[in-house]
Amino acid sequence: MFEYFTLDSWSPYIAGAGIGILSCIAFLLSNRPIGCSTAFVKARGLISRAINAESVKRSEYYREIVPKVDWPFMIIPGIVIGAFISVMLSRQFQILWVPTTWGDAFGYNPVLRIAVALAGGVLLGLGSRWAGGCTSGHGINGSIQLSLASMITAACFFIGGIGIAMFLFRVIGA
Repeated sequence: MFEYFTLDSWSPYIAGAGIGILSCIAFLLSNRPIGCSTAFVKARGLISRAINAESVKRSEYYREIVPKVDWPFMIIPGIVIGAFISVMLSRQFQILWVPTTWGDAFGYNPVLRIAVALAGGVLLGLGSRWAGGCTSGHGINGSIQLSLASMITAACFFIGGIGIAMFLFRVIGA
């Protein structure tokens, strides 16, 4: 059984079933869906509160999304720790400033790669807040709840991601 955890890649069916079970457990125990985007907002609120507590107290947004360390907040370090454990178990750990696919299409300049990744992360954060949740929140938990809005949002995330990837790698990177 343990050999499964040392494979280079896992079956998407088993991983998907695991995420589904985890989502159901989260709903049962806390009546909350699993998602990441709110954790980043809470982190920003905690940092802002350390710098200027009054600005956070006056913010309507932070009255609704209270900046605190709770289990949804801990998903972010959990993702990092889980990914590290997984890559170490599969013996695939390596440090790459520029992935091969990116480098072959756009060159191996790490500054360009980091700048594009940072811009993509900012746009992803803005989009997830605008959509009222991230891809995991809408795609996994919204679908489990049979939310039509979440299913449409998740479809748009995928369509947008595929379209941008095709544009980047086939038009610009060609």
